[in-house]
Amino acid sequence: MKTAALLIIGAVMASGSAMAADKWDGADDLPTNPLACESSPAAAVAAKPYDGGKVTGAPDKAGKPITLVDVPKLIGIGYFNATSKGIQDAAKEIGNVKVSTDGPTEAKIDEQIKFIDNYITRGVDGILFAANDPVAIAPVLKKALSKGIHVVGYDANAEPDAREWFVNQAEFNGIAKAMVDAMAKEAGEDKGVAIVTSTFTTPNQARWIAEMSAYAAKCHPKLKWLETVEAQEDNVLSFNQATTLINKYGDKLAGLFGMTSVATPASAEAVTKAGLCGKVAVVGLATPNAMKPYVNAGCVKSVVLWNPVDLGYAATYVMRAAVDGKLKPGATSVEAGKLGKLNVINGSEILLGSPFIFTKDNIKNFDF
Repeated sequence: MKTAALLIIGAVMASGSAMAADKWDGADDLPTNPLACESSPAAAVAAKPYDGGKVTGAPDKAGKPITLVDVPKLIGIGYFNATSKGIQDAAKEIGNVKVSTDGPTEAKIDEQIKFIDNYITRGVDGILFAANDPVAIAPVLKKALSKGIHVVGYDANAEPDAREWFVNQAEFNGIAKAMVDAMAKEAGEDKGVAIVTSTFTTPNQARWIAEMSAYAAKCHPKLKWLETVEAQEDNVLSFNQATTLINKYGDKLAGLFGMTSVATPASAEAVTKAGLCGKVAVVGLATPNAMKPYVNAGCVKSVVLWNPVDLGYAATYVMRAAVDGKLKPGATSVEAGKLGKLNVINGSEILLGSPFIFTKDNIKNFDF
């Protein structure tokens, strides 16, 4: 199975005017770096100095057994079940790593902070996390670093100095290109699209949206963004929000972007229930098993996907390497078991891979 990016891409924006250079609602305020229109989604990133945090007073656990906790955005959904599986697979393979996954049942940053703080008090050697909010989570992660606890992020980043390393599933501008190109192809160059995301502060989704906006303005200037709505990580709310967008915009809506593994299948279900398969494209993020019914039915044509099992697996290897002192500031790569050598980018990020398009022809080969 190839390491890849996990998203399903849905439709473009309607209304005649070219998309403004302004960011789409739900994007962050960071600088964007849209890829060239004709380039591969996996363009190289210029090297820069290490910008991660520093753990202080950590005991020497090189080669020794370590205990970790994994605190994702929330537990109980397919995506983070898959990252947890990868974490456990790597821990078993390494042999001297014990990990438990624990966290809130809703994607609420205040609850996530409480879980992390509790494990700091209880005592662990390392914390793996996927942030619900990059800024709000930073103080508790910095507290962990100050207590000698190693901190590695995956899936959704924190402020860089609040963790040592971040395992990035794919570069944000590469995912943005893959999504927008797919949407333009499926929905048309001059159509209207809307976005269903979790929250406007969720870091990876806000970054994707910002890069999507910049890339669309550059390479698909006739696409029209209609609206971005929040749906938390809630299946019912995501379905209702997608249905509201369908009803609100009618024929102006040619596509829906789902920015989460919950929003994308819920959007596909809303399109199916509305009898609009083939008329409203769905492109976004989701696990293959959640999307197979819609892909096999022809309601969704393409899924841009990374393997979340591999993402959790890589994060565990990165943590072990950090604890062992094998991954230090200035490193250009890290060994990650069966995944081989992964590159260090952007100072303190480990790149899992580049986006990959899943279709009716190959989605059956994936089971998570």
